[in-house]
This record gives sequence, structure tokens and C-alpha cells, in this order.
Amino acid sequence: MPFSRVLVIDDDDNIRASLNRALSYAGFTVEVAEHGEAGLRKALANPPDVVVLDILMPGLDGLEVCRRIRAGGDVPILMLTARDDIPDRVTGLEAGADDYLIKPFALEELVARLRALLRRRGPPDTNRLSFADLNIDLGTREAHRGRRLLQLTAKEFDLLATFLRNPRQVLSRDQLLEGVWGFESGIDTHVLEVYVGYLRQKLEEHGEGRIIHTLRGVGYVLKETS
Repeated sequence: MPFSRVLVIDDDDNIRASLNRALSYAGFTVEVAEHGEAGLRKALANPPDVVVLDILMPGLDGLEVCRRIRAGGDVPILMLTARDDIPDRVTGLEAGADDYLIKPFALEELVARLRALLRRRGPPDTNRLSFADLNIDLGTREAHRGRRLLQLTAKEFDLLATFLRNPRQVLSRDQLLEGVWGFESGIDTHVLEVYVGYLRQKLEEHGEGRIIHTLRGVGYVLKETS
């Protein structure tokens, strides 16, 4: 299953490097995180297609990372463990893992298990777009920030959808005007500024952090606050 995105979360430098090479060679797009906190941030900000997650890590361990990822979505998770005890495996599965693999393991088996998880998950829902805690359904035209339903006008929804199709990319005013208003003539660029303001008010209504940022003289970008 080429080009699927896999996030590897493991505090062992050698294992991360080995998995990066093997999974890239197998056709995956690989992202790595060196500890639980970094892995959780990456998994929630831009959910991968599948996660490879080590259990024993300092700080935020794999079980807690698994629980938090699972609470935010249904990304398949394969856990790595150095323990072959049944209670440890049960604990991982109860935390939300879909599969587990005991160290040391054959890379061929890891690849096969990841592909099996992806087949089981099925094709992605192309009607849904998400970034960080933003989610929209293009079919129902509903938008949520976290669990909060956003009451958006048609143009506000289209503007948010344009940002979600291009996360972390700087979009010029012309790109946004064309993407939302098309080739309508006579559209004042101030209209865009007004609608970005409306959208920000609704996105930040309950004290949430700013996620649509202005780059003066350039345009706007959808990104998390660092």
C-alpha cells in the first residue's frame, strides 16, 4: 500500500532510524518522533494513516499516548513491546491499540501487519477534512472545533475548507479570493479580511488558540500556534 503515511514514535534512535529506512523502502511516507509528547502532538495535528508506537518511553509512555490518540480519532495503532506477557498485551489492546509486535521483530512482519491494518481500515472518507482540532464534513457542510459545532455561513465554510485543503501553506489573498469567490468580478480584497475576521471570531469564541494567522503583505496560513 504505497504512499500511506506512518508515524513512528520511539525513543530509541537506532530503532527510529531502522524503521525509517525499512518503511520508506516499503513505500510508506515516514515521520518520526523521539518521545511520547512529540508523537502525540504530531498525531493530533496532522493524523497519519497508521502509527507505530513503542510502549516503554520516558515521560509520556506509549499506553497514555495510545489512549489520547484514540480519544481523538480512529487512526490504526500498532504497539511495540519488549514484554511477551499476556497482561501487558491485554493492557495495550485495552488502551486502544489495534495490534502489537514483540521486540525483536522482523521488519517484513512489521510491514505486513501495517498493510493489514490499513486494508482493514478501508479507504479514507474524502468528504472529511481535518487539521489539529478542526474537522469539517464537505457532504453535510458541518464544521467542528473539537466537539463544538461551528455556526458558519456558506462563504465562511468555503473559506475554512480552502484553508483545510492547504494546511501550513501560505495562501495569498488572490488564491483565497479565487478559491472562495471564484472568478467573480469586483470583489474587494477587504471582503476577504472581513470574512477572515468573522471566521476567527467563531473559531476562537470559547477561548481557543488562534489557528488562522496573518503574514503581512503576503496572505494567510492555517497552522497551530507554536
